[in-house]
Amino acid sequence: MTVADTIREKLIAAFTPVDLVIEDESARHAGHSGARPGGETHFQVRIVSAAFEGLSRVERQRRVYAVLADEMRGPVHALALTTLTPGEASR
Repeated sequence: MTVADTIREKLIAAFTPVDLVIEDESARHAGHSGARPGGETHFQVRIVSAAFEGLSRVERQRRVYAVLADEMRGPVHALALTTLTPGEASR
């Protein structure tokens, strides 16, 4: 299973998103700190979930990072997050 697959499974289980896009941006960071041959170190995630209703942007991100704590300690060097509620995403 790829790192992206693991991220996808964990985020779906934790947040039941209505939209989830995970982009491996590792190739853009080749030669930078944390980059490894083969990639899977730098990701951009866009997640839309009702679970974020009433939460600040910072709290939403904290919850995502908590779910992905193992990945952040291991293979993932950088994670860019966009966390939205369904209402925010439809604007």
